[in-house]
Amino acid sequence: MARHDLLIRNGVVVTGEGMAVMDIGVKNGLIVDMASRLAEDGAADRTIDAAGLHVFPGFVDVHVHCNEPGRTEWEGLHSGSRALAAGGVTTFFDMPLNSNPPTLSGREFIAKRELAARLSIIDYGILGGLTPDNLECLDQLAGCGAIGLKGFMSDSGIPEFAAIEGRALRAGMKRAADLGLVVMLHAESQAMTSELTRAAIASGRLTAEDYERSRPIASELEACERAIEAARATHATVHIVHASSAAVVERVRRAASEGADVSVETCPHYLSLTVEDTARMGAIAKCSPPLRRREEVDALWGCISRNEVDIVASDHSPSVPEMKATRPGGSIFDCWGGISSAQTMMNVLLDEGYHGRGIPLRTIAAMASSNPAKRFGLYPTKGALAPGSDADIVLVELDARTELTRESLQYRHKMSPYLGRTFRGQVTCTVVRGNIVFERGEIIESGFRGRMVEKTRPSR
Repeated sequence: MARHDLLIRNGVVVTGEGMAVMDIGVKNGLIVDMASRLAEDGAADRTIDAAGLHVFPGFVDVHVHCNEPGRTEWEGLHSGSRALAAGGVTTFFDMPLNSNPPTLSGREFIAKRELAARLSIIDYGILGGLTPDNLECLDQLAGCGAIGLKGFMSDSGIPEFAAIEGRALRAGMKRAADLGLVVMLHAESQAMTSELTRAAIASGRLTAEDYERSRPIASELEACERAIEAARATHATVHIVHASSAAVVERVRRAASEGADVSVETCPHYLSLTVEDTARMGAIAKCSPPLRRREEVDALWGCISRNEVDIVASDHSPSVPEMKATRPGGSIFDCWGGISSAQTMMNVLLDEGYHGRGIPLRTIAAMASSNPAKRFGLYPTKGALAPGSDADIVLVELDARTELTRESLQYRHKMSPYLGRTFRGQVTCTVVRGNIVFERGEIIESGFRGRMVEKTRPSR
């Protein structure tokens, strides 16, 4: 019998702690051996020579909208997980919206869990919703295995998923704290954005720049401040999603240094695209919060260079193409606000970060792998390359130059603001629990399916 099911040789292993040339031996879905040179007694079932490649722990994307059930025509768990695998993601968290019905109770959770078990080719966590309408269902969601809860402090854009504020937010956060669940919050001020949007539309200010001004950084900061105060009052574990500005990152970091249990993520589009791209491309580059100016992109990278960003997540939020098209007499305000980004997160981090700004690979591994796993109680099962960890492994060719084409996209709808862009740095192989699911540009459909992750208590 072979000593290993899979043996990866000669790669430069990258973790949040550093880098070293090592061999990795895999058996029964786990990493069982790691050494500078593993003995060759007992041939492996499959050996990969990773000489010239860098070996990362599988990426953990905590912010994905696959929209199934109910809006599978927007994406779906199968196509979404294929896209994630092509981008080196081995575990993702599916948002409670924009599936319909949203995941607000145990019944909806179980339905989504059963679909994911049949359709996802990588491992997954499922988030429950946090709205004023489902506070009595939070225990159900925790009992079903929710990886966390997601709430909106402003209009979600989905009528079935109400925003949560004030007493309801604090009540939900208090119960989440009792249940050991992370609360992920979309932090924008509804009062501010609704008034600015109304005024812009009424006065005919309908450009991409007008849309950006209708959702200013001040709106994020105002909501973030209220989220931090609620976290302090309820002792909740809070994660602020998709910060578009260094000011938001710095505010969260200051609160964390003062004892609040808060963390922050940003997304690849805020690290690579600007409001000028929205003006040039149209709604395919529209999101919420909106893309900002170039100086904000640079400032966010400054935060990353100082290790102030906890997590980078895709916020993959696709839709059908007609929702990204401006209707006659309409404007960008009417179009769906979400960017398809599941497949290209690591391309952006490598091209813009490592090659473009000298961001260390260990920093990228921390933000994309170990930090999210630690924050949501999955480490070291996930987010680590170590004996006993799941064999979630990604091989990367740092200097490969690859153009993103429609043919290479795994999304249900071949839409991306990065189409036609050449990236430096490419995922060449993705392994989930010892199973190769992506290799050299091709999804491997072997019948393998992901499983739902199990957590312990969240941590910093």
